[in-house]
Amino acid sequence: MNRGTLYIVTAPSGCGKGTILENAADKHGLVYSVSATTRAPRTGEIDGVHYFFKSREDFEEMIKNDDFLEYAEYCGNFYGTPRDAVEKLIEEGKDVLLEIEVQGAMKVMDKLPQAVTLFILPPSVRELKRRLLKRGTEAAEVVEERVKKAICEIPFAKHFDFVIINDDINNAIRDFDACIIAAKHLRKCHGKDIDNKITEVLENE
Repeated sequence: MNRGTLYIVTAPSGCGKGTILENAADKHGLVYSVSATTRAPRTGEIDGVHYFFKSREDFEEMIKNDDFLEYAEYCGNFYGTPRDAVEKLIEEGKDVLLEIEVQGAMKVMDKLPQAVTLFILPPSVRELKRRLLKRGTEAAEVVEERVKKAICEIPFAKHFDFVIINDDINNAIRDFDACIIAAKHLRKCHGKDIDNKITEVLENE
């Protein structure tokens, strides 16, 4: 069985990542990575489906054992990407989609450099601010903080395999699809029986 591929997708807040990924899993046969958290389950959430729900003690033990590809503390709770869960899916031949913030993406890339990485950019910082304000879900000062954070995150795009500029949502979805298709093709060419392929090329002088 061929190994699956990990696809890491990140973007500054407000770049439309959620909309672009809305149908990506079904369209491309991707399985979402499930995060672990110490927060309590909300109504309807199922352990192992929405999150792996952990006690703080268990989570801290996993940190000590280097069981996370990345983790962070937010609003008093830990969130992290369990290494074993991701690697198990990949070993089973499944393609895994990890939707994550920029700093977390960089940490996972360090540990799994073979992952395919995609960074979604806004057309400009000015447009990003306009979109965040248009949502009307946050106070102006919160929007300003998000924009400042985005300005710090945007330069990290140079470290990613694919960069998608979301100037138009339909174009961005099309570009995302093209990136996944290209990555799948390259994976098949390089990942399947590569030793035999090399031998075949060398024999045909």
